[in-house]
Amino acid sequence: MICSLIIVLYNPDPPHVQQLIDGFSAISWPVVLVDNSPESHHFTLPSNAEYLHFPQNKGIAAAQNAGLERAFTLAKYAVLLDQDSHLSASMAQTLLSEFMALEKTHSIAAIGPSIHCEFSQKRVKAKVHKGVQLNSKVVEAKQIIASGMLLSKASYLAVGKKEEGLFIDGVDHEWCWRAQQQGFVVFQSLSVCMPHRQGDDRVKILGLTFKKGAPIRLYYQMRNILVLARRDYVPLYWKFRHLTAIPLRYLVNRICFENGKLRGRYMRKGLRDGRHNKQGRCPIDP
Repeated sequence: MICSLIIVLYNPDPPHVQQLIDGFSAISWPVVLVDNSPESHHFTLPSNAEYLHFPQNKGIAAAQNAGLERAFTLAKYAVLLDQDSHLSASMAQTLLSEFMALEKTHSIAAIGPSIHCEFSQKRVKAKVHKGVQLNSKVVEAKQIIASGMLLSKASYLAVGKKEEGLFIDGVDHEWCWRAQQQGFVVFQSLSVCMPHRQGDDRVKILGLTFKKGAPIRLYYQMRNILVLARRDYVPLYWKFRHLTAIPLRYLVNRICFENGKLRGRYMRKGLRDGRHNKQGRCPIDP
């Protein structure tokens, strides 16, 4: 088989995951489920699917690496999905066709779909680095998210594993930036647009829109901003945007959102650990 599918799980909605499995079974792609949930989940799996369970939660990067390493024993290409992804089999086949066409002329690391934000109901467009449109189908991108990312065994081996120390936030972007440092190109498809939501909600305060997620995610976000900002291959615009936003994000999460004390605690801990370049799982993860 030419392409495999990896679905990373953490306390998923089983019916939606089953729908993904069934959809890709129709085109006979091997499926690797990697579950970081404390309790295992049971699905109706075809003969070419397998389930890996890490009840201790190894983090999204380690789960992706485990899935990719298994997938690349079965196929030359692989697609990464989150448990709530809405990427159909036909969309994935289009991404694969575009990747295979691009690799004939470019050192391509990965390609991903355009994103349709389920909060704004609009296609997400880069605000600073808009990329270079290669043709009517694809645009060169600075980074893409992991959900829907299609990569090859060759590019994965050349660029290296996803950075497990980051645990979750920034994993997909760091891999893209590292790939570009090594001379690879990352693309985003204009012909495939995937519905996607990041965080639990969007809240507008004083005309600015803030992502609202679980309090513990703030630990990883704050820590990894400081960890990644030290690296020369991380784009300057990303460093400036995220570093300068820290004070305002702290105030909004501490004062305007519920569980403000807990949110503030996670953010302060993340900033302290980020200053000391600590990585891995949050030490105060409940």
